[in-house]
Amino acid sequence: MLVVVMGVSGAGKTTVGRLLAERLGATFLDGDDFHPPASVAKMRAGVPLDDHDRAPWLGRLHEELAARAALGQSVVLACSALKEGYRCTLAAGLTVRLVHLTADRTVLATRLAGRSDHYMPATLLESQLAALEAPTDAIMVDVNEAPAAIVDRLDAALRGAPR
Repeated sequence: MLVVVMGVSGAGKTTVGRLLAERLGATFLDGDDFHPPASVAKMRAGVPLDDHDRAPWLGRLHEELAARAALGQSVVLACSALKEGYRCTLAAGLTVRLVHLTADRTVLATRLAGRSDHYMPATLLESQLAALEAPTDAIMVDVNEAPAAIVDRLDAALRGAPR
């Protein structure tokens, strides 16, 4: 099973993704670990990435998903995947289940303001929200619940309804 946990910064992709991977017996991949240094520096400086910046990153993530799928591995990937085109690139030729983590702008801003261990500054939240093209084919989850409760719901949804 290949699962992409998507959403804007602060939605909890890494936290939920790690827990979900553990629950499913899957490998967890954090899309942030695949950004080239130039993109990390750009975001750290408060400059949003554009489609040109994201293209090689998305390609690397797709290659990783495809390689692991070819080996029969299950993967949970935490990745913003903000636009439909990005999601198409990630899933090209693969069967991918999509989870969209959502939250109120205030909740997201509060979470980002409390983070000190990430290169993505809270100032980029607005650009991410503006770029977001909400998927129509995802399991939607509001992240106001505890991560364990979210994972319970996702586990049931992913195992219960084949796509």
